[in-house]
Amino acid sequence: LLRLFEKLDRIREQMGSDRVFDVIGDVFAGRTLKELIVEAVTNQRSLEDVLGDIEREPDEEMLRRVRAATQEMLATRFVDLKAVLGEMEKARENRLVPEYIEQFFRRAAKRLNVTVESRAGGYLRAKVPFEVRNLSREFRARFGEVMPEYSRFSFDKEKAFRGQAEFVAMGHPLFEAVVERISQTYGHCLRNGAVFEDPAGRMSGLIWLLEGEVRDGSGEVVGRRLFAVYQDDAGAVREVSPSVFWDLRSARSDVPDIPEDLLGRQDEVLAAVLAGTLARYREELLASRQRDAAIKEKYGVRSLEALILQSEEKLADYETRRAKGENIPEATLINERRRREELEERKKRLLEGIRAETALALSPPRVLGVAAVLCPEEVPDVLREDPGIEQVGMEVCMEYERAQGRCPEDVSVANAGYDIRSVDQDGNVRYIEVKARAKTGRVALTPNEWMTAQKLGEKYWLYVLTNAASRPELYLIENPAACLRPDEEVEIVRYVIRNWQAQARRAE
Repeated sequence: LLRLFEKLDRIREQMGSDRVFDVIGDVFAGRTLKELIVEAVTNQRSLEDVLGDIEREPDEEMLRRVRAATQEMLATRFVDLKAVLGEMEKARENRLVPEYIEQFFRRAAKRLNVTVESRAGGYLRAKVPFEVRNLSREFRARFGEVMPEYSRFSFDKEKAFRGQAEFVAMGHPLFEAVVERISQTYGHCLRNGAVFEDPAGRMSGLIWLLEGEVRDGSGEVVGRRLFAVYQDDAGAVREVSPSVFWDLRSARSDVPDIPEDLLGRQDEVLAAVLAGTLARYREELLASRQRDAAIKEKYGVRSLEALILQSEEKLADYETRRAKGENIPEATLINERRRREELEERKKRLLEGIRAETALALSPPRVLGVAAVLCPEEVPDVLREDPGIEQVGMEVCMEYERAQGRCPEDVSVANAGYDIRSVDQDGNVRYIEVKARAKTGRVALTPNEWMTAQKLGEKYWLYVLTNAASRPELYLIENPAACLRPDEEVEIVRYVIRNWQAQARRAE
């Protein structure tokens, strides 16, 4: 998409208009943009071939087609480029890295007796028993057939395309079949709950998994999202990222040492989510729908009103010419009146649709499961966190970002894998994980932080503040997943890095 936008931006400059983005799907000879994307993501052709098609299209010819398509386009096919790029950034933030998906698949496959073997080059082979492949007609219609064997595949998109292997991800028949069978076989476990320990000793309470849903005025579901809500021992409720579970470990005891009345306070959790988290989700969807509605009102309604006016002028002209004795067939008048009525009806339907699309209502959140989180009796020093020192670290890092001309936002409570989301004047985002130490020493990254660093690459930064209790010194490490190697893994719940200073630069 970035390569495509670069080419279209050149055409936009030649046209002197943003309308090139309105007709983005009509400017390729012989195929649509959708077809090109489908060919790439389904591995029908290599990504290089598809990009080659885009680059081979002469700018002059594409410019001619843009102008022709613009003359005939419907007003409601408007595309807001800035919004599209913003959604791409959100998708980058929320994308599951291949390691997440592969870890789940391997564990689930083992439970279902799906044989998974490693092959040379980091590729995989899988043999799928009939019990996993025997799925409903609806499943096959949605995802396709599940094969008895997959000889060479990868969960890493670039590796799959590079090695002409099958790319398995969410939406692939093999992956979805495993999800379907796991849900059928172990879905009841969510209702039974689970018990975890927080290795850092920060959490003690319950984590509720909830499904929130928003419907529009016509009753259609316009948004559905999974929420995780943490309820501490005192009953206080706050939203956390569902990925928080990657930072916990299975408890050695099945008996949670948590006040029993917390489980009886489910209604309080649901009320808090409905009034807070879910209400904000509704506002997020509403803002997007209002932008679309404004476009439809500005272009769609206005264009229909112009057509209605033209029809009325034509009818008035017919009546005037008739009064002067000119022979205007009755059928001509009837057809024009019918056209005007159809235009009025289209305008009415469009306005009603706009009103329905922006009348969003919340459905009561549905509880999918609940987990108890215990605080372990002993916390290793390398995992122990001092809230006061951590707060100093956040304050210093936020102030540093402001001094650099960026706008930082503290998102640490969301457990998103980073603590600060910082944006510069050009809209470039820096994702910052903050580690603060009273003196100096090793730093430990959680699995969620490490995976997020791998996912976001050069946009992810590790800020380490040493001597926070006396004379703070701030060090910056860009793309830590690429330049750091953990010295040890503590029970696969923390990645401990000793010599981080070698890759850090002192903040000025």
